[in-house]
Amino acid sequence: MTYQYEAEDLLKKIKEGADFSDLARRFSKCGSAAQGGDLGPVESGRLEEAFAEAAGALTTGEISPVVRSRFGYHLIKKIN
Repeated sequence: MTYQYEAEDLLKKIKEGADFSDLARRFSKCGSAAQGGDLGPVESGRLEEAFAEAAGALTTGEISPVVRSRFGYHLIKKIN
């Protein structure tokens, strides 16, 4: 399974009621996995453009569609 398909499958599970943080802990390949995908405060300009644009378009509690960056495929949940 490619990472894009894995991300799409995880998004589907989230839409069906699965918990974002639980899935991030289990499937994320990012260092934030242990924190349920929480990146914490991020300084402006530190995110890749595609990621920053997707994150900036979200409202609190909203989850992005699959976002591709040079680091891979991402699901982004805005928490505040």
